[in-house]
This record gives sequence, C-alpha cells and structure tokens, in this order.
Amino acid sequence: MGKFPFTFKQFSINQDRCAMKIGTDGVLLGAWATTAQNLNSVLDIGAGTGLLSLMLAQRCHAEILDALEIDSDAYEQCVENFEQSPWGDRLFCYHASLEEFTNEIDDKYDLIVCNPPFYSEDYKANNKQRAMARFQDAMPFNQLTKAVAKLLSPSGIFSVIIPFKEESRFITLAANFNLFPNRITHVKGSPNSEIKRSLIEFSFVRPHSEINKELLIIETSRHQYTKNYINLTKDFYLKM
Repeated sequence: MGKFPFTFKQFSINQDRCAMKIGTDGVLLGAWATTAQNLNSVLDIGAGTGLLSLMLAQRCHAEILDALEIDSDAYEQCVENFEQSPWGDRLFCYHASLEEFTNEIDDKYDLIVCNPPFYSEDYKANNKQRAMARFQDAMPFNQLTKAVAKLLSPSGIFSVIIPFKEESRFITLAANFNLFPNRITHVKGSPNSEIKRSLIEFSFVRPHSEINKELLIIETSRHQYTKNYINLTKDFYLKM
C-alpha cells in the first residue's frame, strides 16, 4: 500500500515513506475546516503526507501554509509533495516536534488543523513506525491543546478530528486553555453504525447559545455515498 501516488483532482500525493496513509479522516477534516475570506496563515500539526495543507492550499488564498512533522521520512515526503504541487511557493514544512516548534515560533496562525494520532483499541500495531504515528503518546491531547492556545491568533480557529468517544474529554482539556467548541459534526460510516468521529472547531470565543451539532453519514451502502458526503469531498476525489 502507498507504492503509487494518491491522485486528487488538483494534486497528487506520494505516501510510500509515510507510516500513516491517506484516509477518510484527513480528507474529511481538510474539506470541513472553515476557510474564511481573511485567512492569511494556516498551520497543519503532524502533517504526515501534507494532505491537509494541500487541501487547504486548494481551498483558500492564505499566503502562509506551514506544516509540522517530526518523523524524518514523513517530513521528506511532505516536502516532496509540497514541491510538486501547484502551490509550492506558499507551502513550507518544519521538521520538529510540537514542543520545539511552539517554544521557538512567535507567529500566530489564523487557522490550525490537526488529525492527531490516537489509540485504536481494535488495532494493535506490529509496525513500530505506524504505532508511533497512530498512538496518542506521540501527541497527547493536553500537549496539543496547550500548543494550539499559544499558536492561535486571538480570532483564529482550531479544527480537529478525533474519535467520538474522546469528544467530551478533549473539549474539557481545551477549555483549560480557553478554547471553546463553536461547531461540531459527528461522523457515521452508515445510517445504522455508531458515531465514529467528531469534527470539532474551536476558538477563544465562548458560544452564547448551545452548539449546533450536525451529523454526517458517509455511505448508505458499500460505495453508495450520501449527498452530503459527496458535496463535502467532490472538489477533491476524482470519482465524486
């Protein structure tokens, strides 16, 4: 898997050197995250292949699209994917840990996105690199929220995708750093399956009313995608 490039409508991604391959989570977040008119700077934490940064480069006119990746192979592949894209002049990847980056960078970002590594109880990794990429101890949620609070501009937005079962814990952690959810979409694979993921948008603005929670169902049956999912991802997937 990952030997051949993954081709989207406006860019391609090589992923043979990345432990974490392109998956639905990343595409969902890249398509769902809010891209406002006045968006000038974006940060992608834990970039992997660079998928999120490339999707956002396609979707917005931000002059600064920075990515952060700690794994050497993934970092090199991310740079390669950036350079061969139509937006190479706006994309830049840092090779550092989140802690190093947060301590050294004084810039603030209008939008921060992250598809963070997390434990999957139904998946036990034998491959050490893949385990590092996926297990939460590679990027604990409290470290992530603390870093975001330092790096986000006062009116900025932080968008993340996490397991639904982690939603309340993540929101509680974020509140410790004055980050509050303003928009939530729950994701189900099919109409009868359980909610699997939470897409959450945070800001420093505490909502005055109850948060609007939406539901996104991906398929009605195998490869029969819902209208909402098609509308969200059609600018990217070749066959949508």
